[in-house]
Amino acid sequence: MRMLINGNLIDKDKKINVINPANNSIIDTVPFGKREDAKKAIHAANNAKKAMKDISSRRISRILYDIHHDLSKSLDEFATIITKETGKPIRDSKFEMERSLDTLLFAAEESKRIYGETIPLDAGIGGSKILGFTIKIPVGVLSAITPFNYPVNLAMHKIAPAIAAKNTVVTKPSHKAPLAALKLVKLMAPYLPDGALNALTGIGMVIGDEMVTNNLVNKISFTGSVTTGKSIAQKAGVKKLTLELGGNDPLVILDDANIDNAVTAAVRGSYVFAGQVCIAVKRIIIQTGVFDEFTDKLVSETKKLKVGDPLNSKTDVGPLIDEEAALKVENRVNNALDDGAELLCGGKRNGAFYEPTVLDRVFPNMELVCKETFGPIAPIIRVDDVDEAFKMANHTPYGLQASVFTESIEKAKRAVKSIDAGTVLINKESTFRTDNMPFGGFKMSGIGKEGVKYAVEDMTCSKLVIIG
Repeated sequence: MRMLINGNLIDKDKKINVINPANNSIIDTVPFGKREDAKKAIHAANNAKKAMKDISSRRISRILYDIHHDLSKSLDEFATIITKETGKPIRDSKFEMERSLDTLLFAAEESKRIYGETIPLDAGIGGSKILGFTIKIPVGVLSAITPFNYPVNLAMHKIAPAIAAKNTVVTKPSHKAPLAALKLVKLMAPYLPDGALNALTGIGMVIGDEMVTNNLVNKISFTGSVTTGKSIAQKAGVKKLTLELGGNDPLVILDDANIDNAVTAAVRGSYVFAGQVCIAVKRIIIQTGVFDEFTDKLVSETKKLKVGDPLNSKTDVGPLIDEEAALKVENRVNNALDDGAELLCGGKRNGAFYEPTVLDRVFPNMELVCKETFGPIAPIIRVDDVDEAFKMANHTPYGLQASVFTESIEKAKRAVKSIDAGTVLINKESTFRTDNMPFGGFKMSGIGKEGVKYAVEDMTCSKLVIIG
């Protein structure tokens, strides 16, 4: 697989191996890009700005619909690539591709709904005979940097709204899972002017630094770690930023909750894609009065999950992205056990695979729950009352999504007011997301919102027109 710069497929002598985490085999290679490649891609995107801006909104919408039609014929092929390069169970990869189509469709629709507004200048001194209105113009060149866990849909959440708003794009997928994203760009680029959509591959911040610091870049959209997000914010200069960073999402179960529904949510939320999701359930906060019933059912349902070959349609939990990631999870679980946590099930690693694991008597100062743990872990923190539950939910530097299970509307309203998170879900797990909703967190979880309408808003600038 090759990079794409200014409409040309680019290869390099030096390669990066793309590894299947399920069996440690090499699936393919991608070029080891350098800073000079990033400069060329950014210049190409900058040169393509006028061609993109001159395309009518009607035509942009038609292009996105045509890409939607083209992509819809290759969903299984893309899903298989995602599963091979990430270890995501195949049915989850297929769902990601369905969501990616949805994201693209939202962008095709939104491209025709980019409105300005009239300004009542006569409300100000001297404005009685003056007409004022705003128009929306593209922000310009977008640097889009994406992680491994949703290689197509997270790329789509940056590329599709950027095109809808007539911007140009330079994108860099994770070197751990670049293949599906590169294939997506290769499919989309022929519909656009040369240079309007470019894709780079590389390791580390060599390419990323250029994408962040280059003065021709007008906006950066990044999804990834807090550490990298902070670095981007410090280096970016005067650019628009959207940073979708980490999460430490709580699932709060109050004593009046529907326990069966809460268990279903805990299983879905804790173990989806082996827990490697920023909005996965990472802390289960439960009132002691329903603890026994909940944990008995949670352990029972967890033990039913099938761990194995992610290409098998019956597999529930595949490997983590690599063995290093699994070792990190193993170390955090073992440290928690050494500090007094109790293992209820799971807790074993085999290469990059880690068993779905339930831990009781987890305390908020344990690294397992202090930091974002990307793994199939369900850590349980006991609390005595509602106030303590909500206080515990906020006991984190993150604030992405939070879910609360209760049958009381009053407690639900208290949760909404009390919990500091970008989204508070009532009787729904934190992993819930539709591709049109405003998605983004508070505190260290990031800056700005995704979701096509909201991304488009931030990928445009308002120009004021005054007619005297």
